[in-house]
Amino acid sequence: MSLIRKKIITLLKQVFPSSYTELVVFMLFLFCYGTLGTYIALHYRIIFDSRIPWDAYFSFDNKAIVMTGGSFERHPLAYYFFNWIREFSLFVSGGKMDATFRLTLAWLSNIAISLCIVQIFKYLKNIIRLPLKISLLLVLFFGFFSTAILLSFTPENFTYTLLLLSIYNYYAAVKLRKDEKIPGSALTLAGITIGGITITNLAKVFIPLLFEKGLFRSWKKFGNAAFRVILAIACFIFLYLLRIDFKYENILSKTNQQYERFSNVESIPNWDMMLSYFFGGSILFPSFMAADKHNMKGFHFKGLLMEPYSSPFCYAFVAILLTLILWSYIKNFKNKFVQVIAISFFIDIVIHCIMRFGLHTSYIYGGHFVFVYPLLLGWLFYAYRSKPVITSILMVITGILFVFLLTNNLFRMSDFFRFLETYYQ
Repeated sequence: MSLIRKKIITLLKQVFPSSYTELVVFMLFLFCYGTLGTYIALHYRIIFDSRIPWDAYFSFDNKAIVMTGGSFERHPLAYYFFNWIREFSLFVSGGKMDATFRLTLAWLSNIAISLCIVQIFKYLKNIIRLPLKISLLLVLFFGFFSTAILLSFTPENFTYTLLLLSIYNYYAAVKLRKDEKIPGSALTLAGITIGGITITNLAKVFIPLLFEKGLFRSWKKFGNAAFRVILAIACFIFLYLLRIDFKYENILSKTNQQYERFSNVESIPNWDMMLSYFFGGSILFPSFMAADKHNMKGFHFKGLLMEPYSSPFCYAFVAILLTLILWSYIKNFKNKFVQVIAISFFIDIVIHCIMRFGLHTSYIYGGHFVFVYPLLLGWLFYAYRSKPVITSILMVITGILFVFLLTNNLFRMSDFFRFLETYYQ
């Protein structure tokens, strides 16, 4: 029992704030996001409206996700997770889907994103071991990403995916730093939770195993790793098939339908969708446009979508940020921690930019990958830790990017509130 208790305490210390500084970071974002989410939940019906299953803002599927967890082919086990979310919110609201119900959903999202930022801070502080001022700058920068702002009050798969990926990424980094293997139980739990909420993220769970010490030099270690992977996949497949009553033929047909639906949009050039939506929109808000929507049952409503960037400053922001990220990757190419992050990011690039799945709305997929930006920036600072001049230059550049991000995203959120005032009071 003492061993189990020790493991639980260790896990809780990794997930929740375990120092005064981490607590301050958590409380700061909890207050900021909580204020935003509380105001939206109490004054507007956009967080959850029983008449609007999807697309009220930026293609999020709030009502559909809360009620069903989403489609089984993309979110195979999310149904069970969101059953708990929904039932808890109904318990708090006394069984009514009213403002209190929306407020509970918003605060669960708020807590999730605030904890995600704590994971980013822990990684910067404990894995990269950056000075406090740089770590704080990077988490502030991340905290005002468009994805972080939107998911802080949005009950969606992406909200909890971002939290779980951040937790697992930090956990795996701790294991790699200690030259320890990731236990089969932890790998299975991560596969079921992360892959269960969004199936394409299942592959990311196994990336850290590639960098376990001596993996490819010992058949015993390689066999052990293979066993852990097979165990995790077997448990995931069993639960997946159980979820759909073992009607596995439905998976391929539904997946093909989804791919055809979300990958054949030609209205905007691919390069612009990549910059404005995938790389940019998940961080820096572009302008918005209102569109006519309906719920396929006769109810018409207004939805909000992101437009491609119209300002050269926005393109410049994205170009500078991507240059820094690429610079970090090249400079730290032999660093196993950086490779884990980069491979994870590459999976999303393949899915959305190369295969073009959902590229026209790829800003909503930021919950799968935006955490890599502050981490790769952190490794760039680490690479020049012994060169104060370059470190100072990097801090100035990051500071300028942060000021521009903050100004732009706050301005665009004012547009968002005008939309709410007009259509969702």
